[in-house]
Amino acid sequence: MTDRNLRIDGQRLWESLMEMAKIGATEKGGCNRLAATDLDRQGRDLFTRWCEEVGCTVTVDGFGNMFARRPGLDDSLPAICTGSHLDTQPTGGKFDGVFGVLSGVEVLRTLHEHNIKTQAPIEVSVWTNEEGSRFQPAMQGSGVYVGRFDLEEELDKRDVDGKRLGDELEKIGYLGDAEVGGRNIGKFYETHIEQGPILEDEDKLIGVVRLGQGIRWYDVEITGKESHAGSTPMRLRADALAAAANIICEIEAMALRNQPGAVATSGFMQVYPNSRNTIPGTVKFSVDLRNPDPDLLASMDEEFQSYCSKLAIDRALTIDVDHFWYFAPVKFDNSDAVEAAAKKLGYSHMDIYAGAGHDACYMADLVPTAMIFTPCKDGISHNEIESTTQEQCDAGCNVLLHAMLGDAIVS
Repeated sequence: MTDRNLRIDGQRLWESLMEMAKIGATEKGGCNRLAATDLDRQGRDLFTRWCEEVGCTVTVDGFGNMFARRPGLDDSLPAICTGSHLDTQPTGGKFDGVFGVLSGVEVLRTLHEHNIKTQAPIEVSVWTNEEGSRFQPAMQGSGVYVGRFDLEEELDKRDVDGKRLGDELEKIGYLGDAEVGGRNIGKFYETHIEQGPILEDEDKLIGVVRLGQGIRWYDVEITGKESHAGSTPMRLRADALAAAANIICEIEAMALRNQPGAVATSGFMQVYPNSRNTIPGTVKFSVDLRNPDPDLLASMDEEFQSYCSKLAIDRALTIDVDHFWYFAPVKFDNSDAVEAAAKKLGYSHMDIYAGAGHDACYMADLVPTAMIFTPCKDGISHNEIESTTQEQCDAGCNVLLHAMLGDAIVS
């Protein structure tokens, strides 16, 4: 049993978050640190230095996933692991993913400065390309690790400029040679800002995450016919962008029909020829459907694809739907440890589900897994103004510390 008075150094954690935020800092106070870029390398280098300063060894696997290891008294025991990601959206914030990684670093520092020995080793991971912004899909590193994705196929993924992920990881020095998926992990924790407004609205410090929302991602390409904007009658048009607008309105209506858990988004679009006085002939765009109920998510998928098929006939154009990623809803089966730690430390808490995808969702395939949510201002994330407080970060990291120590068997 650990001393309930043991706490992390909240000021040190906050200063680390602010120092990491300088890498890829944007004018509006956020971060742009895309996966496998030089800025990603700088973030990884800083993580490595901090972990090595407290006596950890850092290993990089064949997909660029990183693992900082603090030995246990019995190093043959499965490690108690925590982690998240350092990559961001192009207009991301300071805390998404990074808070989870640096909470792990702060746990390592706290154990080091108090000379606390654990029976089991402690590990902190950094997963490659969680955001799915530069390369798709999201949660790529953890997905490869657990076997959801094929290693070579994912290394061969290209960004919009045709650059290959494997080559880019090698270029920045983070294509390792350790086996992917070969670590001896016993339990996994991920600490994360909520990325939603529920904890703030309920005035709770800790979210005990019980479920992870299911996700379906699609690439849609509509092929119509370019024509003059002034001389082509409406009845003779094959306007690809107008069809795309219909689809986007329909997925919004579909999400509203499937409340309270459903959401739908189209966040990426390319229009060709993208000329003011030419009817668009080709449009490519993304569709993101989510629901914590697997049956309802399947129903949304069917509705969406049926709508696209009918619209193609009605408008005499071609609509190709590539359903390239499905992430099933997840149950986190180690959540009771988070609740116990929050109670022990006297923090207000509530059960919650994860509306976004997280690396912990894939790790749940392999080991008992839990997530710890903390509030973020107005629920805003994937935005440069993403914000939280030092007090909220302290609480999440302290819960992580005590939950991990409970598993690691303190000596």
